[in-house]
Amino acid sequence: MIDPHVHLRDWNQKEKESVEHGLAVARKAGFQRLFDMPNTNPAITSRDMALERIALAQAVIRKHFRKGGMAYSLYIGLTADEEQIREAVSCFQELFPLVCGLKLFAGQSTGNMGIVEKSEQDRIFSQLVRFGYEGVVAVHCEKESLMRPELFVRGMWETHSLARPPVAEIESIRDIIDAAEKADFRGNLHIAHISTAGGIELVRSARERGMRISCGATPHHALLSVEDAREHDRYLKMNPPLRQEEDRKAVFQGLLDGTIDWAESDHAPHTLEDKEKGASGIPGFSGMLLLLSRLRMEGADEEHLRNLFGRNVLRVFGFDDEEVTLPADPLALKRRIDGEYPIRPF
Repeated sequence: MIDPHVHLRDWNQKEKESVEHGLAVARKAGFQRLFDMPNTNPAITSRDMALERIALAQAVIRKHFRKGGMAYSLYIGLTADEEQIREAVSCFQELFPLVCGLKLFAGQSTGNMGIVEKSEQDRIFSQLVRFGYEGVVAVHCEKESLMRPELFVRGMWETHSLARPPVAEIESIRDIIDAAEKADFRGNLHIAHISTAGGIELVRSARERGMRISCGATPHHALLSVEDAREHDRYLKMNPPLRQEEDRKAVFQGLLDGTIDWAESDHAPHTLEDKEKGASGIPGFSGMLLLLSRLRMEGADEEHLRNLFGRNVLRVFGFDDEEVTLPADPLALKRRIDGEYPIRPF
């Protein structure tokens, strides 16, 4: 399996998780390749930081996976600075597939890398076109001006869904599609962790117009609703938040019918102390196993599941073809992982 959306922490957040720990757990859960996100501390927005992170991951792989079976790539984060964008594009062209793509945060999330003004988002896509970038741009879509942070009550995780409502995601997706279309962006626009029926419909419409666009969904948005967040000790707070049942069903159906291109964990561990303080993000590898099992139960065939859990990722990112293997009994594997790493949301 391939997980194209993980946050492995380390560096100044090593108390949350190290790259070594994350890769080890992922391999035990059956993953063969991970794509790491750039909102680390410090953030991965330069060639030097990308090379440092790649060296760290490759040292771990040489130490623990000498016989192969695990590969690592990362995104470089985008800022509004033209020279940084130029360097990110150059780094991708030089280091692909170790650098798999570029990441844009259209709203603030963990790491405060948000580029929240529509005019700046438009300018970024124009500059990507000018610099000849035709790879993947993955976007965290939440519109800052439509958020209601005053509605969040710490410890009542369900209120996070009021603070970051569905309209914030839907309108952000609309903005990003518009920015890419106006710039005539020729790369692949990827909408990360899509969580709303309205967002899925916008992606479907853009695809019908001929746009190169994909979207991914997490296990928590496919399997859990805001009602599940009411149980305090599950710490179900993440960005974007859990939604109402209607949106959850739309996400799950999108995975079943292929409207959503792939499953992605958004694995984002924190300490329990940080979660109590309201940190957003949850561990995700065991949730991917649960999602795989649930999709099988609902009739998804093995060909479709291999597409959802790896093949579509390889195709969209332009990676060489490789065999995608799925665990025969994901629930048994999940129980084993949960037994070794008992802090889990599912």
